[in-house]
Amino acid sequence: MLEKDLYRIAREKMVEKQIKARGIKDERVLKAMLKVPRHLFVDPSLIDQAYADHPLPIGSGQTISQPYIVALMTEALELRGNERVLEVGTGSGYQTAILAELALWVYTIEKYHQLLERAKKILIEKLGYKNISFKLGDGTLGWKEAAPFDAIIVTAGGPKVPQPLVDQLKEGGRIVIPVGNEDIQVLIKGIKKGGRLETTPLDGVKFVKLVGAYGFKE
Repeated sequence: MLEKDLYRIAREKMVEKQIKARGIKDERVLKAMLKVPRHLFVDPSLIDQAYADHPLPIGSGQTISQPYIVALMTEALELRGNERVLEVGTGSGYQTAILAELALWVYTIEKYHQLLERAKKILIEKLGYKNISFKLGDGTLGWKEAAPFDAIIVTAGGPKVPQPLVDQLKEGGRIVIPVGNEDIQVLIKGIKKGGRLETTPLDGVKFVKLVGAYGFKE
């Protein structure tokens, strides 16, 4: 059997058992996760675990999130295809690819140069995405020049929702972010109404810490 077929089968199994079985229903999200080759985003030494039900280290003390959590966060953004999305924490670039499949444009910020360059290489050179803008810097400050955003996703846990992100979210826009201490967080979804966030808890999670001016200190 061809290697690409083995990966396709692994993706199908991942979507059926880890994602659909846990209640993710958005057909567009399921389709994106069936399509994006997750194995390209993990360390070659861990490629046999690329479609497993847990996060994996990607270097610089960061991780690629568990597939179910990627699906849960993405579904909560309610993307229909015409949105401009801000991603705080490019990391491996896997979540970025899923967003690029579902949104009009993705603006992604990464703190670590090495991770950003690696993600760029995979997303642009290998996979040919043309609807992603990249930035190196402090994601807790958002991306003022590109604001406002229809949706914002934060892939690291912070003590609270950074105010610049609330400010840069459109009225009616959605934000998904893990909030809590450095060891454990609650994944929350916020909808901006009347300039303020109305939040709903989604799940208990454990992410790497969100470091920056409106996050944790180094």
